[in-house]
Amino acid sequence: MSNEPVKPRNSDAVSAKADSDRALPQAKTSTSEDVAAFVAKARALSPHAPGAKGRLIFALDATMSRQPTWDMACALQADMFREAAVLGSLDIRLVYYRGYDECRASGWISDSGRLATLMSKIDCRGGDTQIGKVLTEARREAVASGVRAVVFVGDAMEEKVDELCAKAGELGMLKVPVFLFQEGDDAVAEQAFREIARLTGGAWCRFDPGAAAQLRDLLRAAAAYAAGGREALLKLSKATSGAAKLIGQMK
Repeated sequence: MSNEPVKPRNSDAVSAKADSDRALPQAKTSTSEDVAAFVAKARALSPHAPGAKGRLIFALDATMSRQPTWDMACALQADMFREAAVLGSLDIRLVYYRGYDECRASGWISDSGRLATLMSKIDCRGGDTQIGKVLTEARREAVASGVRAVVFVGDAMEEKVDELCAKAGELGMLKVPVFLFQEGDDAVAEQAFREIARLTGGAWCRFDPGAAAQLRDLLRAAAAYAAGGREALLKLSKATSGAAKLIGQMK
């Protein structure tokens, strides 16, 4: 990864951290030809083919109010790897935003200890939501290396919902579901999250503030889908409520 911070070049760029995260390419507005090209390329990658390694983008709101949930997610992330290990293997790419126009992404991580170490070094900072950048990065990775699912954990949405829906629609064309786990009951966030889930063929679920057991079940379910697809999620739904909630919404 680069040893120098990279300054965002436009409103849809993702910054890079000096020593733990890597620079991401500048995003641009997609034409219809671009959309057709990346859909064709993503299908050619066949990320859902039998035996393919599961890849999951784990995106978190790291603004100031999120510190307790960040700490909880750090403690629970190992459960995603354990759930996936039953089915094969899983790589996770951590994406988070915080502060002023700061959104960062790790490389692909296949070890829960490494991910926990990375997360433990990150502190939450005040700022607006940057969900659009998360969706842009998910689309880029879906084309570049194949992504089976995106998990987003947050409690607010402060962006233009139509712009988010346009990005979500592109992920839906790539058949990359977004699982949005909302802490709390913000009505604006719920409306946006539900629509993103609908457009991508994913799911929206609410969990109570500080409810580790609820979030654990949801993360395990998302990991099962990323590692084993819909059949794995169906099987898990017989044992956990989190998986049942997801499969009940997915198209």
